[in-house]
Amino acid sequence: MNIFLQFYKSLFSPKDIALFRHQGIGKTILYVFFLTLLSVLPTVYYSGSAIINGLNAIDKTIDSDLPDFEITEGQLHTEKEAPVTLNKDNFTIIVDSTGAVDTTVLSESGNTIALLKNEVYIHAEGQEQTYPYTLLTSRTITKDDLSDFLSSAESLMPIIIPLIAVVIYIFAAGIRFIEISLIALAGLLLKNALSKKLEYRHLWRMSAYSITLPTIFFAVMSALQTVVQNGAIINWFVSLIILLLSIKEVPFHSSK
Repeated sequence: MNIFLQFYKSLFSPKDIALFRHQGIGKTILYVFFLTLLSVLPTVYYSGSAIINGLNAIDKTIDSDLPDFEITEGQLHTEKEAPVTLNKDNFTIIVDSTGAVDTTVLSESGNTIALLKNEVYIHAEGQEQTYPYTLLTSRTITKDDLSDFLSSAESLMPIIIPLIAVVIYIFAAGIRFIEISLIALAGLLLKNALSKKLEYRHLWRMSAYSITLPTIFFAVMSALQTVVQNGAIINWFVSLIILLLSIKEVPFHSSK
């Protein structure tokens, strides 16, 4: 069975997921990478859009409207004693060296880019990204330096965006493998309760396919920019239920 048919079957068939326990680990790992790719596509798209829109918004206002500032040793410094807020092309731009701005409040706003005391925050197209200054550079940056950097960065977007996409994908894949491993551990309890003869390696393979439905659901919600309340709990609950149903499909005499 090819990977695309496995994907289709995993959306609704615990019986087929139970059969996948016999396949090679390499094919299962390939499936996890494939599923991860599908799940991060909305995030990559909106993150790329957020960065591009944010750069354009700052570039249009940095010379004339933003106050003078300096980023040194990972912190933003200005002469302003209160946050400065500007609105430009459906983007809100904030410069705050006081630490007064709370990112949890910003997450409820529209398109926003904020130079905060210790980090730059971007919220655009429903996606949030935060980058500490220490991650971006170790040297001192002034407003003029940022202006020159933005001019260069805009021309490098065709390179920068794919690099960011790769980082997002690798991070998401790592999280996915950890998630599968933990679900498989829970599967040991489930198989004991059902008196099924399964080893951890079988449960790991089954878990990799059990997460298909919730993973695609949350990918669709991300594409629609819809926040799902208690998403993590729903994700784990649905994955475990599908794994449970799959374990029940394993014959009692099966140990391979």
